[in-house]
Amino acid sequence: MRKAKIYIPSKTAMQSGKGKIKNWILKFDTKDNKINPLMGWESGEDTMKEVVLEFSSKDNAIQYAKNNNIDFEIIEPKKRSFILKSYADNFLKD
Repeated sequence: MRKAKIYIPSKTAMQSGKGKIKNWILKFDTKDNKINPLMGWESGEDTMKEVVLEFSSKDNAIQYAKNNNIDFEIIEPKKRSFILKSYADNFLKD
């Protein structure tokens, strides 16, 4: 069977909160990517690269992969440090 990645997507640059980064994603690795010489676009004949499955927890994604004999790799999210500041802190001198 194909190999897949299980991960939590990072937030986009347009996102300030953590709204859409709660679900775990199972995404299949692509095989034969080709560059179209005329347009420069990436293309291929592998339709599994379009399959993206969402799960509410890492355990659910792992269980699904094991039940369907999918080889998988888990990419753990990096812990972010969050510093609480108020707007007035921008104008105070240390």
